[in-house]
Amino acid sequence: MAAVTALVVVVVVAVAVVLSRGHTPPRVSLPLRSAGELPLPGDGSRFDYASLDVDRGLLFIAHLGASEVIEFDVHAGRVVRVIPGLAQVHGVLVVPDRHRVYATATGTNQMVILDEDTGQQLGRAAIGDYPDGLAYDAVNATIWTTNETGGSETIADAATGQPKGSVDLGGEAGNVAYDPTGVHMIVDVQSHDELAVIDPAALTIIRRVRLPGCDHDHGLALDPAHRVAFIACDANATLLTVDLDSWHVIDTEQVGKDPDVLAFDPSTGRLYVAAESGWLTVLTHHDGHLDVAGRSYLADGAHVVAVDPASHRSYYPVPHGHNGHPALLSFDPKN
Repeated sequence: MAAVTALVVVVVVAVAVVLSRGHTPPRVSLPLRSAGELPLPGDGSRFDYASLDVDRGLLFIAHLGASEVIEFDVHAGRVVRVIPGLAQVHGVLVVPDRHRVYATATGTNQMVILDEDTGQQLGRAAIGDYPDGLAYDAVNATIWTTNETGGSETIADAATGQPKGSVDLGGEAGNVAYDPTGVHMIVDVQSHDELAVIDPAALTIIRRVRLPGCDHDHGLALDPAHRVAFIACDANATLLTVDLDSWHVIDTEQVGKDPDVLAFDPSTGRLYVAAESGWLTVLTHHDGHLDVAGRSYLADGAHVVAVDPASHRSYYPVPHGHNGHPALLSFDPKN
């Protein structure tokens, strides 16, 4: 068994080295068909994360370059409102049960709470340096923010937004996700190529998981039902699958250059990996392993993806649509 494990590690590292030298993965036709392109307001500056309230069909999009959040009704196909005054907004997370939207105003190192129904700002709180991604812990009623350059997690009260504590990661932070089955918070520590597993009640790191074959783990998504995590390593265009029980890397795939945002559709088992290079990789999860269903260029700036697990439609805000203006691209699965 030790020999087999060593061989797997060697193969994983070899793949990572090839990718880090600029190898472009083979193009595979995407298993998607266009469902439309709708205009977005503002200029053609950078978008960042997006978060969907599935039941209401409200998609919240962080328009980082314009320092605003766009609320888009995907059922009606129109913009509901634009929420300004969020300096260099990166992360955005809607929590439907609370009718709240949480956003990281990176330019002011703050987390902002918004009313989902009105867009009104309900509160602000100072957190760590360069806040980025967000996650919600429903059990402890807290919002977790990754402070990328600060190398920490700030834990805030979901009702008031006020910080309740922090966790020092010991390295630069990537994304964060809550595992409801294991009752853990899982965080990319991207400067050390590892995951930090945190007890969300005690606010202590209980495990560090090395990620052989990964260079700068940033993107993160979970399939809690099947006990796996998907980690995108942006410096070598590699996607790892980690078993959440054994904490071993069990699969490795090539994705587009500079992978960023991941979205997982649990009912179809499909994972969407959007990259800064504009490439999209669609993979299907089976028993801990991923099969590439498609991998190709989608659009410039298409590094953000959100997926609706009810309709299986995926959404991509881009700075320049076919008419040169910001647009929301949407796609349905072909099968």
